Amino acid sequence: MVLGLPGTIRACLFDLDGVVTDTASVHAAAWKEAFDVLLRRHEGDEFRPFTLETDYRRFVDGRPWADGVRTFLASRRVELPEGRPGDPPGLDTVHGLGLWKSGLFEERVRTQGVKVCRDTMDYLMALRERGVPSAIVTSSTNCREILREADAETLFDAWIDGLVAERRGLRGKPHPDTFLAAARDLGQSPAECAVFEDALAGMDAGRSGHFGWVVGVDRVSRADELYAHGADTVVADLARLVGTPGRGVRP
Repeated sequence: MVLGLPGTIRACLFDLDGVVTDTASVHAAAWKEAFDVLLRRHEGDEFRPFTLETDYRRFVDGRPWADGVRTFLASRRVELPEGRPGDPPGLDTVHGLGLWKSGLFEERVRTQGVKVCRDTMDYLMALRERGVPSAIVTSSTNCREILREADAETLFDAWIDGLVAERRGLRGKPHPDTFLAAARDLGQSPAECAVFEDALAGMDAGRSGHFGWVVGVDRVSRADELYAHGADTVVADLARLVGTPGRGVRP
């Protein structure tokens, strides 16, 4: 095994939020602020706050933002008109809610900056040293800006972000389309690619796409869920893949 991966792996595909950058928590906080205002309007005295531990991770994390909105609102039996991409930010449509959340997220990034996951940066550098190509695969539409802010833009050989997915008509996670597109862009088959994900939707995409290896990046102590959704191995820190190949792999 090289860098903790099977010898058949020729390329690596990385999710962004929670794997490369510590922006998953920023997204989650922005979604909570937006959803809680909406839920207070629709649920009234029966208001139940949006929870990060359950609602965000089950219904929103890893999905394209519009799919996340629809999936979560359906879980609360809240109906919201779809609206249009040009809708103003607000609570009246799915698109308006998404734009409002996007504004909240961007404000947090401006004021707090972007933190990188140092273990992933080290792993990406080790891949570069060995000539192993890598791609970023994310539903984020501001992926390049985030990675530029984190000085990590040059570490990837291919990009499949929310803007590319929309342009190519690719379905988002939990469908495997974006990962499959990244593999094609790198000139590799799915069986020759490893997927690095922290979201359950990303695990599902890795499994259904029949990728050669699926690494669950466990930042929040939920290894059992990651395994249940298709991880071949789960690590809290990618340095463990480099230092102790195969550790964390279930028998």
